[in-house]
Amino acid sequence: MLKEYKSVQEVVGPLMIVEGVEGIKYEELVEIQTQTGEKRRGRVLEIDGDRAMIQLFEGSAGINLKDTTVRFLGKPLELGVSEDMIGRIFDGLGNPIDKGPKIIPEKRVDINGSPINPVSRDYPSEFIQTGISTIDGLNTLVRGQKLPIFSGSGLPHNNVAAQIARQAKVLGDDAKFAVVFGAMGITFEEAQFFIDDFTKTGAIDRAVLFINLANDPAIERISTPRMALTCAEYLAFEKGMHVLVILTDLTNYAEALREVSAARKEVPGRRGYPGYLYTDLSQIYERAGKIKGKPGSITQIPILTMPEDDITHPIPDLTGYITEGQIILSRELYKSGIQPPIFVIPSLSRLKDKGIGRGKTREDHADTMNQIYAGYASGREARELAVILGDSALSDADKAFAKFAENFDKEYVNQGYETNRSILETLDLGWKLLKVIPRTELKRIRTEYIDKYLADKD
Repeated sequence: MLKEYKSVQEVVGPLMIVEGVEGIKYEELVEIQTQTGEKRRGRVLEIDGDRAMIQLFEGSAGINLKDTTVRFLGKPLELGVSEDMIGRIFDGLGNPIDKGPKIIPEKRVDINGSPINPVSRDYPSEFIQTGISTIDGLNTLVRGQKLPIFSGSGLPHNNVAAQIARQAKVLGDDAKFAVVFGAMGITFEEAQFFIDDFTKTGAIDRAVLFINLANDPAIERISTPRMALTCAEYLAFEKGMHVLVILTDLTNYAEALREVSAARKEVPGRRGYPGYLYTDLSQIYERAGKIKGKPGSITQIPILTMPEDDITHPIPDLTGYITEGQIILSRELYKSGIQPPIFVIPSLSRLKDKGIGRGKTREDHADTMNQIYAGYASGREARELAVILGDSALSDADKAFAKFAENFDKEYVNQGYETNRSILETLDLGWKLLKVIPRTELKRIRTEYIDKYLADKD
């Protein structure tokens, strides 16, 4: 039986205190009816005796304590899921906003879900082609992995996200592929960019979009990634699809957590973020992966902007602990006009070795990846040395590496946002660039691969 109360005692920011409650459960969904008859939603955040703290999704403006009715619905926040969600656009609470018909759900699912049990996890090993050389060739994404993109304010992470959403596919697998896109706290202009890009390129036909705008209540931001992941879990583990989940921007999500934490008067942690930020982020990231015996999978690419480009900031710092690597966008490369400005030296995919090689990409992938990385690092060092001491201080090998680094930025990294390179095109381009380095310096590639592939590029 639904319980209804008119005992609102206090409203502080996005939080409401109700007294005299009985039998209320944590995370229970709440309906609030204001004095004007307007209905808003919330959820139970905390229970202390007969007092309940409610988190309001639509904000607290205009609420009259005396005349407000609170109804506890006896169930958590749920999402109605169906395959018909593919190709549709929803708000952060799962309501359609694309002027299409309402979704008739196959079933309703609690959005809080749970991380995948480590015992039932299957090890990620299948290569996912994003069409971006710096990712496919050097920081390979594999099915079931969590690989975040660390960006900065003003950098083109939206373009990179849209490009991955358009181009990503699993090679050699007939299973259906879908993209679930969750946006938190983005501007209307950014939202329109994604909608237009997905629609124009046809990517919308295999995508589900959940969009929370910057002028929507901050509290809705906490639900948006969970809505997206609930949809992804349904498509992956019940419909057998390979699902790529792109979440942007996790920094806005963490700011919403901090706002709620401050309203609850909790003791702040680093930089004012709640002490449970690590736990909260892990509950999102650990819902990605593969489950033994099930054909579907969830691969996750969270995107976050590092405040002041500080990689030691709590959000990227904690994210790095939980996920399997990071792709880092460089302001230096961006100012040089390189698109996408992915800086490969600090970027890392900890599972890249599992998704490459014979039968997955090509036999020479691991060797060329190591050689290109080493050559690029040596080339950047040589360029820095030339700035200090002049070109005359460089050896012939140093000059070759410096030339390689210059060509690498211009041709390999700077592919633009519309170019979709296959993994074979990426590997062939790597060999073409390696020609400028003397063979005696190619110490990380087996001789048989040099004889086989470098000769083809002469």
